[in-house]
Amino acid sequence: MTDVDLKGMGVALITPFKENESVDFDTLSKLVDYQLQNGTDYLVVLGTTAETPVLTEDEKDKIIECVTMKVNGRIPVVLGVGGNCTRTIVDKLKQHNRFEGIDAILSVVPYYNKPSQEGIFRHYEAIVETTSLPVVLYNVPGRTGVNMTAETTLRIARTFKNVIAVKEASGNFSQIDDIIKNKPADFNVISGDDAITFPLITLGAIGVISVIGNAFPREFSRMVRLALAGDYAGARTIHHSFTELFNLLFVDGNPAGVKSMLNAMGYIENKLRLPLVPTRITTFEKIRDVLRQLHIRC
Repeated sequence: MTDVDLKGMGVALITPFKENESVDFDTLSKLVDYQLQNGTDYLVVLGTTAETPVLTEDEKDKIIECVTMKVNGRIPVVLGVGGNCTRTIVDKLKQHNRFEGIDAILSVVPYYNKPSQEGIFRHYEAIVETTSLPVVLYNVPGRTGVNMTAETTLRIARTFKNVIAVKEASGNFSQIDDIIKNKPADFNVISGDDAITFPLITLGAIGVISVIGNAFPREFSRMVRLALAGDYAGARTIHHSFTELFNLLFVDGNPAGVKSMLNAMGYIENKLRLPLVPTRITTFEKIRDVLRQLHIRC
């Protein structure tokens, strides 16, 4: 297992589409450049924000190739490898040629099946026994329908040395604080929610896997770095400047909000694949108004 540093701001990359809904690889390459030039610490490819469930396997492979070739080892690349069929994930992890240029994997708690805590533990046991890559757990009960408890997270962290972190998006401060307080020294907690990244860092989280960082990598990564350095006043100022955008990002679902934002900023077409659709016009106009208040041209 290679060491990978996931401290700071990771960005869960979107997948840009053309008007005909094909993947826009030229724009994807430009978005990666934008991240590299503006302080992003690492990239997460094929996560929730990438609309991964509506991509073909061929498209996924080409996206991985596009991103890893553009990054060329300059920052870590984390690949989303998750699902609700453990055997399918294990089979995919055995295809070693698909993981060239990948530094770690992010694997979500199995969704829809609603496994027990023992089932969740055994699911991750099968994953970590298959790959030598570092593994980041991903707990997001609002999407999966089941919460991975602090007890289960800590059990996994203490049992498997190549499980290096958890992306926590439960929004449960008590649960997240329990993990931070009782975790092994070499296991880390990463915020899975932009809006609570600042307070979670004050509790001991090491950063965030961000959605808003797609649009504001320089500003949001600065907030994270200030908070990690203990400059809470400076970090709080930046955090509060984004408060309204945090809400607008998710009012019509993710990644509809951030895609509207990037479209208003002139970076991408405002296209998603069904069953996801763009934000409502009212939300889009509110996003444009806030961007103007932040002196962003749109």
